Amino acid sequence: MDHEQHLGLLKKVAVGDRAAFQKLYEATSAQLYAVSLKIMQNRDLAEDALQEAFIRIWHNAQEYTPAKGKVLTWMISIVRYRCFDALRFNKVRQGNGLEQEEVLTSDDFVELTEIEKKQLDFCMDELESKQKQAIHLAFFGGLTHQEVSAHINSPLGSSKSLIRRGMQSLRRCLGL
Repeated sequence: MDHEQHLGLLKKVAVGDRAAFQKLYEATSAQLYAVSLKIMQNRDLAEDALQEAFIRIWHNAQEYTPAKGKVLTWMISIVRYRCFDALRFNKVRQGNGLEQEEVLTSDDFVELTEIEKKQLDFCMDELESKQKQAIHLAFFGGLTHQEVSAHINSPLGSSKSLIRRGMQSLRRCLGL
């Protein structure tokens, strides 16, 4: 199924069409489950996160904006955020906090060509370490600015500036 077919189904989902939602689920659930499983590393948790993501997709279908990217990319981002929320919740509940640092690479972006991935990796490597960390925590960890600030032990305004300047650098480097 291509983007236009996904878009047509999502438009119907936005007005409450259950049959369209079922078709969209059937067309995308395997790929979205793979994303969820990769992040969660546990089948049960991955299934739970995927279910929550589809509930969010059902309720927020009308918020999708075609100018911001493909339907599948939008859906994958919802799955990723659900997974990161679940991981964060489990870590907080277990008292572990956010102690592991992850490195942002082009593998974190879906549907990029190999050339785009190499360019993104190059641009990310050009950022300062704290900028990379803040961008990763905010955009891929789903943390709020306040949570990023606490995690990197930096004042809120400084954390916001790190993210803003980092994103501006990425846009310039990527030619956006």
